[in-house]
Amino acid sequence: MPEILYAINPDRNAPWDDLPLLPVREELYRLTEIYEKLGEAKASLARLQGRSAVIPDQGLLINTICLQEAKASSAIENIFTTDDELYKAYSEQNNEAQGASKEVIRYRESLWTGYNYVQQQAGFDENYFIRVFREIKQTSDGIRPDYLETTIKAGGSGFNAGQVIYTPPRGMDTIRNKLANLIEFVNDDERFRIDHIIKMAIAHYQFEAIHPFREGNGRSGRIFNIHYLTKKRLLDLPILFLSRYIMDHKEDYYSSLTGVSQRANWKDWILYMLRAVESTSNMTYYKINDIVSAKDAILKHIKKEAKNIRNPEKLVEMIFTQPFTRVIHLQNEKVYAENTARVYLNKLCDINVLEKRTMNGHHYYLNLELYRILSE
Repeated sequence: MPEILYAINPDRNAPWDDLPLLPVREELYRLTEIYEKLGEAKASLARLQGRSAVIPDQGLLINTICLQEAKASSAIENIFTTDDELYKAYSEQNNEAQGASKEVIRYRESLWTGYNYVQQQAGFDENYFIRVFREIKQTSDGIRPDYLETTIKAGGSGFNAGQVIYTPPRGMDTIRNKLANLIEFVNDDERFRIDHIIKMAIAHYQFEAIHPFREGNGRSGRIFNIHYLTKKRLLDLPILFLSRYIMDHKEDYYSSLTGVSQRANWKDWILYMLRAVESTSNMTYYKINDIVSAKDAILKHIKKEAKNIRNPEKLVEMIFTQPFTRVIHLQNEKVYAENTARVYLNKLCDINVLEKRTMNGHHYYLNLELYRILSE
């Protein structure tokens, strides 16, 4: 009788309180196909890290790439917002954000809340996960209470829609014990000597299987992926646009997760995550290049067509930190006085760098090239 390498979930309708603890057996991931794909993923991620590290204006990455990651991760949960709604809400510094835009901005804020927290700690802890979850949901809630009979059901409108596909462990003590095991696994690189990207894939599955919160687990888990890569110094900043790949291959994402619990198919799950890292590393790398090239070209254009603008470098830096710029942004950063800022932004409209839009009685200046790049 063959040895059982991973105990699968015997009943998807009952809480999987026997979810195996980490680590998983090496035989499940030490496979030639996985290590070949791992090499490609690591090369792509290293190229992205090298490119981002030499960019002097990190605001290009922080405010633009992270906002796109937030939008895509929210869309996975069927939280959709248009680019205009999102960028307008962000330009208002969260004051007027409503509905889906507000959810997306919360994701972005949780991305930074968790990043700053974990960079100041020796490693991950339960408080890290709770902080990220609370920021996403704007709640004081925590680990799922014992009484909740949480199940995961198939979405959509197909034949299986509404059917239970997974029931996570139940009971706060059980959840906390399994979360503590996950935390030990990701923090201890001496005891658990696994390549960081493979470890991230294993840890992401385990977090989603534990499902520690009543909601927001998908977004919390995807934020954790990026924070893990930054904590392990594979990235300096949380700029990997990882959710874009998951959004584009959503069915494969969920079927690969289910494949582990129902068939112990770790191979396909890890390969999926490796492809996600490779693909999104390449996409983010080229998107950064496009943004930097557009910024340089626009600065050159401004110096040629609007020679009387004072400190054009700072002006260009400001219009590339987010797609919509307002006069007040330049004032708050003490770049220009109010009247000067308005004159300069209007001048950029005259030379086709910006487009002035009026929404709800406020004037916004849209960076056309940045908007185009982020929309691709």
